[in-house]
This record gives sequence, C-alpha cells and structure tokens, in this order.
Amino acid sequence: MVSDFSFIFDLVVNYQDSVNVYWVFYVLNLAFAAVAYKLGFARKLPVLKSVLVYVMLAVGMLVLNLFSIVGYPVTDSLIVICLILGIYRYRLHLQRKPGNEKPAN
Repeated sequence: MVSDFSFIFDLVVNYQDSVNVYWVFYVLNLAFAAVAYKLGFARKLPVLKSVLVYVMLAVGMLVLNLFSIVGYPVTDSLIVICLILGIYRYRLHLQRKPGNEKPAN
C-alpha cells in the first residue's frame, strides 16, 4: 500500500506485519505527543492532575491514531512539532543562561 502523504506510514507498513501496525502507530504518536506537550504546553501541576492530563492524552491518541492508519501524516507532523519546539526551548535556554544579560541602556 503506497501513501502519497506520509513517509512514516510507508516505512511502518512495509516493515511490519499488518496486525501490529495500529499499536506501532499508537506508541509512536503517544510518545511524540507527550514530548510535544511537555516541550510546549506543560505547566507545573500537582501529580494527580499531571496523570489526568497524560491519561486524557492517551485516550485522545486512540482516536487520532485512526488518521495515521488511513495514511495521513499525523506521526510526521508530530515529529516536526517536536523538532521545532525542541529548537525553541534550546534557544530559550541559551538566552536565559547566566552571563547572557543584555547591557542596560
């Protein structure tokens, strides 16, 4: 099966048996969504609220995973989101590093 949209879909379908494709995509999508949430949107929350957020993320990925199975580039998009947010957080870290203060005018 060839998809015009998703490189990851083609890679997984060609190298995995069809029984495990759903769960391979689920684990990939859940991992990348959790990283994207942590890099871009996470705040300091109490433990139970954090657990609730990640449980709801896992439930939402069950539905979103259906789009990956159809061949839409959900996993590819999550990879790009994680890369962009990672670069943003790294640059923010470098900017906030001690010794990088801008001189006062």
